[in-house]
Amino acid sequence: MTGGTREISAPGMALRTAAILFVFVVLFTGLLSAAYLWTKPAIEASAAEEKMKLVNEVLPRAEYDNALLSDTLTLPPTPQLGLDEPSTLYRARMGGKPVALVFEAVAPDGYSGKIRLLIALRADGTVVGVRVTQHKETPGLGDYVEVRKDKNKARPWITQFAGLALAQVADSEWKVKKDGGRIDYYAGATVTPRAVSKAVLKAVKWATAHRDQIFAETGADK
Repeated sequence: MTGGTREISAPGMALRTAAILFVFVVLFTGLLSAAYLWTKPAIEASAAEEKMKLVNEVLPRAEYDNALLSDTLTLPPTPQLGLDEPSTLYRARMGGKPVALVFEAVAPDGYSGKIRLLIALRADGTVVGVRVTQHKETPGLGDYVEVRKDKNKARPWITQFAGLALAQVADSEWKVKKDGGRIDYYAGATVTPRAVSKAVLKAVKWATAHRDQIFAETGADK
């Protein structure tokens, strides 16, 4: 005691500081948790909206009436699809009847690496649509496989796959014309379209072979 003021010992000071820090951490964690819970619905809604925008590019909304984001299956790594990690497959139905599958695939041999694809295949085996969702292809050369980068806005290159089916188109035709197939390509850039064409064919074969099993699997809410 000096001058009427009690001095706090070093251990006491450390204890008080620790208590203050503890209270601060608890309050801060609580605020973060509250903020997360408050914004979680909006974040999830935004993510779902983005997914549906992409899905609707390959499968028009008018072709199904179920909650597509809820009628899903989680696929294990699937080499036939070029996927070395789990992925989500969506099952489209109309009036409870199977109409199409929407799923991912990867072309591993693009000019600059992997090319990720989203494919919609009708229950009768016909391709509805294909979109490139991720790639590292050369800007202005091989990136035309992506709709936004294709200069031909009237008929983007990737739309050539719509309407193709294994029952009507021989395997040899699922290739670029340079390799004897029916798929057009832009001069000076054949590696990229060749990789995409090969990946689409493999993916369609896989989905066609497993279609009935996939629709019969018990998944999320239908």
